[in-house]
Amino acid sequence: MADMTSQDMAGRLIAAGFERSGPSATVLTDPIADTPMVVTLDQLRPYDHDPRMKRNPAYEEIKASIRERGLDAAPAITRRPGDGHYIIRNGGNTRLAILRELWTETKDERFFRISCLFRPWPARGEIVALTGHLAENELRGGLTFIERALGIEKARQFYEEESGGPLSQSELARRLTADGYPVQQSHISRMADAVRYLLPAIPTVLYGGLGRHQVERLSVMRRACERTWEHYAKGRSLPLDFYNFFQEVLSQFDVKADEFAPQRVQDELIGQMSDLLGVNYDVLALDLNESESRHRALFSDPTPPSTPSALPEPGAIACPPVGPAPTIDTPSPKTTRSTSAPLTLQNDTTAGITAAGNPSAAPGELVLDHIVSPAPTTERLQSIQRMIADQLGDALPPDFSANVLESIPVQAGGLYPISDIWYIDPGLDAPDRLRVHIAQFAREIAGEAALDELIEERADGIGFACRTQLPCPPGHAVLTLLGSLAGQRPADADRNEQLVNDLPTLLHGQDDVTRRLSDTALVKLFRLLRLARRLLDLEAGATDRDS
Repeated sequence: MADMTSQDMAGRLIAAGFERSGPSATVLTDPIADTPMVVTLDQLRPYDHDPRMKRNPAYEEIKASIRERGLDAAPAITRRPGDGHYIIRNGGNTRLAILRELWTETKDERFFRISCLFRPWPARGEIVALTGHLAENELRGGLTFIERALGIEKARQFYEEESGGPLSQSELARRLTADGYPVQQSHISRMADAVRYLLPAIPTVLYGGLGRHQVERLSVMRRACERTWEHYAKGRSLPLDFYNFFQEVLSQFDVKADEFAPQRVQDELIGQMSDLLGVNYDVLALDLNESESRHRALFSDPTPPSTPSALPEPGAIACPPVGPAPTIDTPSPKTTRSTSAPLTLQNDTTAGITAAGNPSAAPGELVLDHIVSPAPTTERLQSIQRMIADQLGDALPPDFSANVLESIPVQAGGLYPISDIWYIDPGLDAPDRLRVHIAQFAREIAGEAALDELIEERADGIGFACRTQLPCPPGHAVLTLLGSLAGQRPADADRNEQLVNDLPTLLHGQDDVTRRLSDTALVKLFRLLRLARRLLDLEAGATDRDS
């Protein structure tokens, strides 16, 4: 065989037989694990089922911060299988809108290219994304009643698609709770009524921020009117049915939320019903008021008693309902009691002292003074808890308003509201449940520095771990503190020393008050420590029994 020349070899290499015959990969598949990546604004879209429809009240403040500092914590992103664009995974649509505005105004590349954490689309992606956005919006600024109602209605649709059939309100409440967004069944009922009967007639009022109590009053009024209508319209031919009648009357009051007056709605309903039904106005008003009273007695929150409950006798010991009382090491600046004496409520009306040695504070003022952030609760819920406890012989959970004069508990809102740092409900007193609550508190504390995405739930330890990523100050101090609580020791001495330097600022604001934890986060930190101690006690007890 003759030797091949270089020209012959080149000819054979570029012959047709060596050409690529298979399909080429034009688009890379998404990562299958959490992966940092850089995306541009034209690749990213807001979450299309975001429950927030109104502009975030803190929009301008967030925009000013991003303009000056850049995006300290970019939102997590994901992508539905087969979609061409990424979407916000949970919480971050406001930041995305601000980046688009800033890019349009400045053409600065730092607002166009964003370093994000990509998280793969989960198996139950739509439900996980929607409940995540609902919970995130509640934590970062709250939603209006109707926004929350529409979000839960969309969640119902997703759950029904998943299960292949309709869901009851109690089952919907159970599934929402299991997916990290607890809502009481009674609230779901009010929200469904608002979406079906009120939203078509008064969207401006509802989107303007009409609250739960006013929505409940309208719902009670509608039911009472419907019962009265059915009683007097029975066997008669009328030009329209009650649904259309109610919509026509209510739509006349679609004004700004602060101008809306439910009493005017009721007067107009009774007046027009009187004309249509030929019944005296006063007779209809009496029937309507009686019907509303019956409904409130059965389904609404009971009115608090007009007279205060009896106070303990002087010298009575104020004990917590369950578990040992916390040890008081130092006297509070608001009290003059000795630390060696039991906590008591001094009832000295002559001197005008109401509680805790404070001569000027009324009981109601003391309650307000010790609320860090409101925790949703109602008199009706508390009365049901008392009734169940009486039937089962269980100890009652602490009542915040009643006990504030004795033990001065602290109240803070969140996904798991806190009304007493020390008390642990029997339903929570299990390692797996404690870990869920501990991880949520850690996530909410880290959320103050917009680092909640760096908190991972764990089925061991105290329930969470921090990713090893080192964010920029001031967030790194929060993350390092949480990591140390979870048993993660910094690998280098510099971070140990930095944590020691940052702790005074983080806890009480030495040198820089603006960088310390908020009062809400501090309460959650104390609660996290309490639950972690209980978790370790439970597991130590289980280990002792096994050995």
